[in-house]
Amino acid sequence: MTNYFELFNIPVSLHPDPGTVKTRFYELSRQYHPDRFSTAGPDALNQALAMAATVNEAYKTLRDPDATMAYVLRLNNMLEEEEKYALPPAFLMEMMDLNEAVSDYEDNPDNEAARLTAVNSLAEQMQVWQQAAETHTARFDAGDHSPAILTPLKDMYFRKKYLLRIQERINRFATQL
Repeated sequence: MTNYFELFNIPVSLHPDPGTVKTRFYELSRQYHPDRFSTAGPDALNQALAMAATVNEAYKTLRDPDATMAYVLRLNNMLEEEEKYALPPAFLMEMMDLNEAVSDYEDNPDNEAARLTAVNSLAEQMQVWQQAAETHTARFDAGDHSPAILTPLKDMYFRKKYLLRIQERINRFATQL
């Protein structure tokens, strides 16, 4: 697994500096642009193409906070592809209430109160998530990369994925009306 932070020569962070990421992306894109290797032979051209693809993927990852968190977790062997993570029962109970509010809205789309309940409940849960995530991400960015901080970050990652699925459900339903 290519270390995108090393490739971009930046410190490991859940919030890499966007300006630095962009600058390094352009520098590396120029350095590995396939046109610069057109006369160097097929092996050099293929290596340049592979590096250009890696640079593009690194840039895409490092400028998206959710993708960066997933990448950092993978880099630390805390996240597997297509992992089925068991969220805490208390969180799932709260999500059951939230899903019920969304279902009420879907069952009665003309009911503005039902829509507001669903939207506001989701906003409250996102705010709770944001507050918890800020504490853990700040510790990580300050240099604590221990399992004691990576484990709650993993939990935060999966909680947000769950909340975003509910948000997509609300948005999808609202656009169908």
